[in-house]
Amino acid sequence: MNTTTASSADLKAIEQVIATLEHSQVTEDVEEFLGLFRADAIWTTAHGKLLTGLDEITAFTHRALPGAMANGSVRYELVDVLFIRPDVAAVKARGQYLTLDGEPTGNPTSPLYVMAKEDGRWLLTANQNTVQLPD
Repeated sequence: MNTTTASSADLKAIEQVIATLEHSQVTEDVEEFLGLFRADAIWTTAHGKLLTGLDEITAFTHRALPGAMANGSVRYELVDVLFIRPDVAAVKARGQYLTLDGEPTGNPTSPLYVMAKEDGRWLLTANQNTVQLPD
């Protein structure tokens, strides 16, 4: 990981955002998920839907998240962090949807999150969740 300008506390905080992202999706906790975003965040879903601002992200999440894990789960892994500035980081993760038995389903996702540190919290700011195609 490119952590040359990172404090260990910042890296741990970013890891916690990824863990909370996973937890909020697994438990279908809409409010926990939405609490990870800046008010002016942008989000592009794995299927290419652009959501601009927390109002659009909220409306979409209230439709998409409840019931999304009825037949499985999801796991996220932190892959890399590039600190662009001490308060801005490009965060690469790997996501994998799972069956109820924990077996992978479909292709993994390859999200990129740009996070900004505000008032001591790392928040999702500009985000793209892309389905990873096989080689």
